[in-house]
Amino acid sequence: MQRRHLVRPVAVLAAICALTLTGCGTETREPGTGTGSAGTDRTIRAHKVMQLTQVHEETGMTLLEGPTFDSSGKLIVVDVTAPAGKPKVMRVNVEKKTADGLHTDSRGAYTSAQFSPYDGRLYLSDYAHGEVVSLAPDGSDPRTFFTGKVDGAQMNPDDIAFDEAGNLYVSDSRGLSEGKAHGRVVRIGREGEKATVLADGLAATNGISFDADYRGLWISELTQNRISYLHLDGEGGVTSKHTAIRVDGGIAQTDSIAVDADGNLYQGLHGRAAMAVYDRNGKRLATVEVPAHAAGLESATNVAITPGGTKAYMTVSGPAGGYLYTFDALAKGTRQSNGG
Repeated sequence: MQRRHLVRPVAVLAAICALTLTGCGTETREPGTGTGSAGTDRTIRAHKVMQLTQVHEETGMTLLEGPTFDSSGKLIVVDVTAPAGKPKVMRVNVEKKTADGLHTDSRGAYTSAQFSPYDGRLYLSDYAHGEVVSLAPDGSDPRTFFTGKVDGAQMNPDDIAFDEAGNLYVSDSRGLSEGKAHGRVVRIGREGEKATVLADGLAATNGISFDADYRGLWISELTQNRISYLHLDGEGGVTSKHTAIRVDGGIAQTDSIAVDADGNLYQGLHGRAAMAVYDRNGKRLATVEVPAHAAGLESATNVAITPGGTKAYMTVSGPAGGYLYTFDALAKGTRQSNGG
């Protein structure tokens, strides 16, 4: 949000601050460019499914994020800047093109959503309050899973990913508002009791997803337009970290990440209604584009690929509102195909 959302541009950060009535810093910056990998092989055209939200008068924007499928095949989507009383979490029937509100409250600014393989609950990252909360699948029974400081510093949790045992991995965009590389990757045990910093000194950590084999984590750093890879030791630790892909984003910045069954990465772009697709070796395979006539759409933040299928659903937002677009992914969807 900052996700891209909050992490993002000044307008989003200001909107979240307005929602929470807290003092926040702002920053101005030039988008990263990077050196890039191989040129795009092809363009994939996305098609509109439906409009989900309009710009909220209270916050001056709408920002869809966190698409993830529930056990019944419904798509869960969050609206980062939704004010109190408006749906902050929605459940979408993509076949019937209908949506209903699943959850709202008076304070949360939710930037991602994932279902835990451990307890089956829906987990949400609250960027503004440094918390992770959970809901029953029907939206009831809200609980605080984790809150407080990690190694002496409050988190700004953006995206989340679960390992197979149900431990939670968080992209912490700490330092974004000051323009400093204080971002982190934090691991929280599945009971919510122990939090450990796996990597720090990152440039506005945003997207996070395991690779296809759960051997490592792909993370995007929004203010450097790069994707880094953390190799894991299988016991909750990191053995190495390196810059894996430099994204030629132009005016756009790297947002959320999803991974398909073949290990391909779908990199959302904040500032452009498109996604960049790479293979695990960094080769640019394709660019997913929203039709040029779809005016007023500025960011394709995130994507979810149907479990066991190739139909992908992308969250796209801008002054025209918040929309779902669909396209055919390059490979089938798995748990890691829900983009944080």
